[in-house]
Amino acid sequence: MRRGKRPKWMIDIAKERMNILFAMAKSEYNLNPERSNRYVYLALKISKKYNTKIPLKWKRNYCKNCYKFLKPGTNSRIRLSNSQVNIKCMECNSTMHIPYMNEKKLKRRAKIDTYIIKKRNNE
Repeated sequence: MRRGKRPKWMIDIAKERMNILFAMAKSEYNLNPERSNRYVYLALKISKKYNTKIPLKWKRNYCKNCYKFLKPGTNSRIRLSNSQVNIKCMECNSTMHIPYMNEKKLKRRAKIDTYIIKKRNNE
């Protein structure tokens, strides 16, 4: 196989395969966690081989340190603190920090807009 940029049809097939593997990992986790971890590993290998990003839907469902499938409540813990989401993997004790400032800004902006509209109506 040649190196460099792949054709679009190959990238589409790779994304479809990654979606299938992550869906199988999610459904299989309760019965066989080792198999679901293997599915995540295979999806990451596909992502690297075809130089594509993991779909956003599945990006937070695996540990970036040990590459294991994360299921909230069983092997991961999710907390909100200081404008960020903290996802802790219970397998390797690593923590992923994901900021959510945009949501706060949108909420603040909406509050200001409603205040301005009320002020205009009173005049």
